[in-house]
Amino acid sequence: MSPITASPIEASIASLSPREQETLHHIAAGRTYLQTARLMGLSQHTVDAYLRRIRAKLNVHCTAELTRVAISLGA
Repeated sequence: MSPITASPIEASIASLSPREQETLHHIAAGRTYLQTARLMGLSQHTVDAYLRRIRAKLNVHCTAELTRVAISLGA
């Protein structure tokens, strides 16, 4: 029996920083950039920067796709 390996996206999520994972969780929960920024004590620009890095790391191209991936992985 072969060992179970993580999908490329699951492996990429593991590579996210804790703050990037927290940001992803808030966006997947349906929060806006402003709500996420307030909850995390950040500016909207910082949240936007985190999301750009997350999309690059996960190789997704829009927030809707990012949200779908996050929800499917339980983020």
